[in-house]
Amino acid sequence: MRLAVILSRVRAEEKLLFAELERRGVAYDRIDDRDVVFDLDSVHPRYDLVFERCINHSRALYALRLFNDAGVTTVNSYEVAENCGNKVISSSLLVKHGVPTPRTLVAFTPESALRAIETIGYPAVLKPVIGSWGRLLSVVSDRYAAEAILEHKDTLGSYQHSIFYIQEFVEKPGRDIRSFVVGEQTIAAIYRYSDHWITNTALGGRAEGCPVTDEISSLSLAAARAVGGGVLAVDLMETPSGLQVTEVNYTMEFRNSIQTTGVDIPARMIDYVLHRAEAAVAA
Repeated sequence: MRLAVILSRVRAEEKLLFAELERRGVAYDRIDDRDVVFDLDSVHPRYDLVFERCINHSRALYALRLFNDAGVTTVNSYEVAENCGNKVISSSLLVKHGVPTPRTLVAFTPESALRAIETIGYPAVLKPVIGSWGRLLSVVSDRYAAEAILEHKDTLGSYQHSIFYIQEFVEKPGRDIRSFVVGEQTIAAIYRYSDHWITNTALGGRAEGCPVTDEISSLSLAAARAVGGGVLAVDLMETPSGLQVTEVNYTMEFRNSIQTTGVDIPARMIDYVLHRAEAAVAA
């Protein structure tokens, strides 16, 4: 079995994954996305499987596409990375597959974006189409704030900020839920508590164990299937009408969730990776 892990840097998560591979005696190569060069005329399928652990979305996306085009199985696939990494695509797929999610409007100009915000009503949430760790999210409380933020995005933003992604603001009980899906199982979940409306643990949110109820499991699996499946983290909110999915993440962080949940998340991830690699070899 020829296995590789492509990554940006060795974080706590990657150390845990490497330790699990080494504990099982599995040989693997490390591919640093800062150093790798792809020759498009000769991308040879050296590996049976490449496990993607990049921080940079663009590097992950293009590396996965090139590996997949060369016939190399990857976890996750290019399609899953594209579906999860772009919020417009993610939301469209969730709606298409009947997964409950906050009402979302997409506009292409500041003028139409302002109309969309006022259609949803204040407060509304503006998110970058591509982004993670809760960065560059805005709650817009009135027309003056909306006009200012839209002007800033239009003038200063990158290509991704020229597409306006607007969601209804949903009151939540000081927390949200992140579940972990590996293949066809929801293996664990955590509550993320914060006094701020953004609950990411990277921004100071506090994690506690969350029981994986039938509702959490079925909704998490439905969201994972909608984007193509694999090794994923699903973000959910508790609302008066039930759980809603806000996001699906394809290169998930998990170091704060192992002790919290009592689940050996890296071991479960490596189980799945090796299963997929064995299937690739057999094929």
